[in-house]
Amino acid sequence: MRTRLRKAAPAVLYITVRILGLLVLAAVSAARGEHFTNQLYSWDAEWYLEIAANGYSGVDPTMVDGNGNRTEETPLAFFPGLPLVIRLLATLPGLGASQAGILVSLVAGIVCAYGLARLGRLIGGSERVGLLLVVLFAAAPMSIVLSMPYTEVLFCAAAAWGLLGVLERRWLLAGLCCLAAGLIRPTGAVLIAVVMLAALVAIARGRDGRRPWAALLLAPAGMLGYLAWVGVRTGEPGGYFEVQQRGWSSSFDGGVATARFVGETLTENEGAFVTLTALLVVCAVVLLILCLSMRLAWPIVLFAALTLALDLGSDGLMYSKVRLMLPAFPLLLPMAIGLAGRRTSTAVVSLALFLGFGSWFSAYALAVWPYAI
Repeated sequence: MRTRLRKAAPAVLYITVRILGLLVLAAVSAARGEHFTNQLYSWDAEWYLEIAANGYSGVDPTMVDGNGNRTEETPLAFFPGLPLVIRLLATLPGLGASQAGILVSLVAGIVCAYGLARLGRLIGGSERVGLLLVVLFAAAPMSIVLSMPYTEVLFCAAAAWGLLGVLERRWLLAGLCCLAAGLIRPTGAVLIAVVMLAALVAIARGRDGRRPWAALLLAPAGMLGYLAWVGVRTGEPGGYFEVQQRGWSSSFDGGVATARFVGETLTENEGAFVTLTALLVVCAVVLLILCLSMRLAWPIVLFAALTLALDLGSDGLMYSKVRLMLPAFPLLLPMAIGLAGRRTSTAVVSLALFLGFGSWFSAYALAVWPYAI
């Protein structure tokens, strides 16, 4: 019995935390006279469900991009991985695209939880670190998207197991996870870069025979395939980037806009949500410094650093920065390792406070604050 409980622990902890997060969302939504299930299908979830149900060419023509415009190419800004999985599940009896979307997020979350538990155990040296990492990830600010038809949880599952593939030198696993990640979201490029670099290092050192070549060749295949397909559809080699720029006006500025946002927010009279968003950005940078100081495995730290750099280095919507930091889950390792060395009561109280804050922040961002998700 004890062995079974240990094996089920990552899934049980993840599901429990996510249920608590949904209860907070339900309470916040009810206070505003709304139903929380309507919130779960909002924003980008609408795009993914439309693409899953009707394909890129059949998306509701009334849906518009971030600038309020719409062209035939607008839906191409959304990568196909999540819609494809939703479409496959929706073929099961009794499941529509909406139900399949939630089911995909749930299953991917459980898969991710087991990957994080294993990753935490490998890096932190104990099962407790792994389980703490699962709880911290499931309770993080903006974790509500883990229960929505969004790409974060599916991508994080691929990234967690892809990084494990590198650390455990299971190169075929690493390559396949990269292939999938490259079809799920643009930041798959970060995982691809880390895995390819690790494979090149292994090849240069003569380690693991020909196996690193599998990761090297498979890693970029998914992303390159989709970008090439969009290029053919648009008639432009960089068609995807043109669609993204025209529709959502997001470009890389090296962090100038983010630094300005944080500086102005922390020196002016802003609301609580805005101030907390800026503070969470600062906390992420501090956690990255801690990862470096603790000398964690370089693929883990590089993945977190590049993910954070892409997020904070973009001049996109500032209030979505916290959501886009979720895939940088290795940043939570210093917290997990630190709590693992504390008394159980201290760890429980700390996790409860973290869960309470993360759940409120997520619910407020989705149900109250505009344009945060």
